[in-house]
Amino acid sequence: MAIALNHAKDRPMALPDPIPSASLILLRDAAEGLEVFMVRRHAGLRFAAGATVFPGGRVDPEDRAPDGWTLDDAPAADLPLRLAAIREAFEECGILLVREPLDGARLAALRAPSPLGFGQRLRAAGVRPATGALVPFARWITPETVWRRFDATFFLAPAPAGQDAVVDGGEAVEGLWAAPRAVLEADEAGRLSLVFATRMNLTRLAACRTVREALEAAARHQPLVPILPRFADTAAGPVLRIPEGAGYTPTEVAAGLVRLG
Repeated sequence: MAIALNHAKDRPMALPDPIPSASLILLRDAAEGLEVFMVRRHAGLRFAAGATVFPGGRVDPEDRAPDGWTLDDAPAADLPLRLAAIREAFEECGILLVREPLDGARLAALRAPSPLGFGQRLRAAGVRPATGALVPFARWITPETVWRRFDATFFLAPAPAGQDAVVDGGEAVEGLWAAPRAVLEADEAGRLSLVFATRMNLTRLAACRTVREALEAAARHQPLVPILPRFADTAAGPVLRIPEGAGYTPTEVAAGLVRLG
């Protein structure tokens, strides 16, 4: 565990371990090229308030013990992360990646309020999460300087046909489909706000023209290199650096331009 210095009492203070979490980057081909789905977080949240992000969240106990599901289409090692990414996307924007066909009526029934957990609802409906459709894209670890830290794995997946997003209105207050470059330009113009990992993931995806290109590009960078940004002083001022070889350019960004949470 990383150690920080408590200046007030001049003694070490242990920082919390990063929370295992997962995000789903849904992709689709549009007339102008590749688009991604994103949500804007509620302004009243404690972490990344008002930021535009990919749907995602922490790994729940249910994700770690998927008893009764036949999930032989994905590696067992990261299965809890894949399940968390699919569940969080469904909870935040109503888009559900399953292996069986879903018509509007079945999807609406699954979206309806229920006392059952996510896995129980899927089992009752006779559908299984499409864990094998997810392609690992990146793993970002929040720097030690941030009060709430995450160890977040990002997955890519083609958006299922015929499903329109419906944001939950709680954590997510708005959803949008847009080209990665358009989202970056909106951030630069101040029309929305991006945290560092999101901005870097969009920069990487902006080089891809189609869903297929994005999935192939992700496949070339396996296994994932954990990315723990670190601050450094340079002649031009403080910067935030990330490891080489993870698929990102640039790997050094002026610290003043970075939002971490």
